[in-house]
Amino acid sequence: MPKIVIKNMDGAVIKYHDPAQAILKVLHANHIDWMHACGGKGRCTTCSMIIIAGKEALSDPSPAEQRFLDMDRLPANRRLACQTKCTGEIEIAVPDLYKLPHLSYSN
Repeated sequence: MPKIVIKNMDGAVIKYHDPAQAILKVLHANHIDWMHACGGKGRCTTCSMIIIAGKEALSDPSPAEQRFLDMDRLPANRRLACQTKCTGEIEIAVPDLYKLPHLSYSN
């Protein structure tokens, strides 16, 4: 069963049953606020997540992600939550630039 651990949100753990769903939808379905300025359409990078562990459990980069990677607008250790799917256990973090002001983050 896929599992997401969000390191800088006090190690929040999310388990889910549908690996065909994008991570952003899984986060929102589990009441985790996550930035997504373009509405989760892969047109910006505000939903990016830092991949700490489990890169091998992620889907291949989508064409939208590849475009941002090619433009150097998405670092190699980041993925777009709106485009990425997960089939195993991953550990992620919210980038400082996209932390929401109404939430408290841990180190």
